[in-house]
Amino acid sequence: MDERAELREFLKSRRARLRPEDVGMHDYGGVRRVAGLRREELARLAGVSVAHYTRLEQGKADSVSNEILDAVGAALRLDGDELAYLHRIARRPTPCAAAASGMVPQSVEYLLRSFVMTPALVVGRHTQIVGWNRLAVEVFGDFSALPESRRTLSHLLFTEGYFRELYRGGWEGAAREHVGHLRVLLGRYRGDAGLVAHIDHMRELSAEFARLWAEQPVARVRSRVYVLHHPVVGELTLHGELVKLPEEPSCYGLDLFAAEPGSVSEEALRKLAGWPV
Repeated sequence: MDERAELREFLKSRRARLRPEDVGMHDYGGVRRVAGLRREELARLAGVSVAHYTRLEQGKADSVSNEILDAVGAALRLDGDELAYLHRIARRPTPCAAAASGMVPQSVEYLLRSFVMTPALVVGRHTQIVGWNRLAVEVFGDFSALPESRRTLSHLLFTEGYFRELYRGGWEGAAREHVGHLRVLLGRYRGDAGLVAHIDHMRELSAEFARLWAEQPVARVRSRVYVLHHPVVGELTLHGELVKLPEEPSCYGLDLFAAEPGSVSEEALRKLAGWPV
């Protein structure tokens, strides 16, 4: 993965989604050879020279100040996640600890087991699933049956047919959300060779992943709602929360799923958990 190319393609994608009229500029007509704003239009809007912006878009960002990055971000109308990503990929990566494989702290294991009515996963910074509880298996399938090299959320979403059937019409949104989160992780853990290798592998493995990656989504995972179609209990509406764990090379976060109290989905979870309904 070429880091200069990542910065270039990200900025180009954000220019492409803006038209002159979107930012209060007059379009004098004629044939526009680029999608969205031209470089000179974006530079004028950001208050920087065209040469300065061009160097940034070429990936030559070492001497660019935070103020200029903020000005470019404002001109491109970046949201908070996108602006944070721009700042990270415009800087030289700092060394980060390599992610250990398969090691879940005992305290986190105890926490997983305590969630008897909450499907729970421990995910690593490469989206690998390194821990789970029994109810997560009942809802999402038997993770232990998957080869460790494919036991990732990326593989589940993009290569496992049963997972696509679980999401059905919500698959595209979940897949885009996942790719956006991977890009946030790429910005946060720059220099992590394992993460870069995982993304490159998925781009080669799945044309749909490659398509979404090329669209440059950037979005930190927040509260979300999934409507799943479970083969045993039918439609299941779950509210997801990704809780970031303290810096631990093998564990990025704890992904928790809960149903609305008193709902049909909570009743379905109780059935899957083996509790009286």
